[in-house]
Amino acid sequence: MVQPGSGAGGYQRGGRVSRLEARFVLQRRGGFRLDIDLSLPGAGVSVLFGPSGCGKTTVLRCLAGLAQAEEGHLRLGERCWQDSETGRWVPTHRRPIGYVFQEASLFPHLSVAGNLAFARKRGAEPDGDDGDLIDLLGIGPLMTRRPAQLSGGERQRVAIARALATAPRVVLMDEPLAALDGARKAEILPFLERLHRELAVPVVYVTHSMDEVVRLADWLVVMADGRAVSTGPVTEVLSDVASSLASSDDASVALDAEVVGHDAEYGLSRLDVDGVELWIAGLERPLGTRLRIRIHARDVSVALFRPDGSSITNILPSVVEALAPAGAHQCTVRLRMGNGARLLARLTRRSCDLLALAPGAVVYAQIKGVVPIN
Repeated sequence: MVQPGSGAGGYQRGGRVSRLEARFVLQRRGGFRLDIDLSLPGAGVSVLFGPSGCGKTTVLRCLAGLAQAEEGHLRLGERCWQDSETGRWVPTHRRPIGYVFQEASLFPHLSVAGNLAFARKRGAEPDGDDGDLIDLLGIGPLMTRRPAQLSGGERQRVAIARALATAPRVVLMDEPLAALDGARKAEILPFLERLHRELAVPVVYVTHSMDEVVRLADWLVVMADGRAVSTGPVTEVLSDVASSLASSDDASVALDAEVVGHDAEYGLSRLDVDGVELWIAGLERPLGTRLRIRIHARDVSVALFRPDGSSITNILPSVVEALAPAGAHQCTVRLRMGNGARLLARLTRRSCDLLALAPGAVVYAQIKGVVPIN
């Protein structure tokens, strides 16, 4: 993927952040306890992923100052917003954040332009120009409309623009697609991907959708019962056979690729994944296009020798790195391709035993499906 803020017209306000460091301990009535320690990159999209009730939104509220942890600290780059040991506490209105909720929550009596102007006046750069932001989110034609005249996807794009108009140091997004139907989600996802490429401030994004994780995440925090059970670059967390994600039916990896060729006769496109060649159903993308692809574990099989006469196009030499049970009768196998990138394969326990698979074994990964996700 393009590095955040590196593209032409990259949107940046408020300066760069080196890293977001947070530690929160919070006890809620009903027995829920949040106990989490986070160290998130200062750029790109960090996703908090997990089932409803695991504490994702509570983390965002703590970051925003809308909830105060009994114990903890919060540092954004050189700025300390909370330290329970010294008693330091920066209230919400003094934290340069942009917050996007599930519902757009725009001011109904103001036009789109009025909503942006209100946010800008309350931000760090009240005299700034929102032109690049308007272009980035494609809301130029909407500026004179009021929220009631917008579709759900348009309202959410305006809500994102309003959050960014405050010149935030960090953007918090609490399941921004959850209230939208499938068509509206498809409408807004390309704009979120543009933010992913262009935004130079960190985004902390909450979701329980794996599709959004593989499409948007640079850094992934998997949460359960108020704790972070796995955290790291999205490629590493998704390929960790010890994680709950690897044992799920939806287990997959996300890889970044470049379109390097097209075969019009057979309707195929050729991708380069850091030196590894993959063929995919024809894409209407120009050569040089960067995109992210998803490969499901269920679409990868393993052979000890390169098959002859196979209908599978993508057959790659790989090395078995790790194995783990996936239910009573299956296992998940992590494979390392020649470029160091990982794949997951979902096999039956019988197949693993018959092939005598073990770490270090040299095999051939047969990839039956490659899905472009942006």
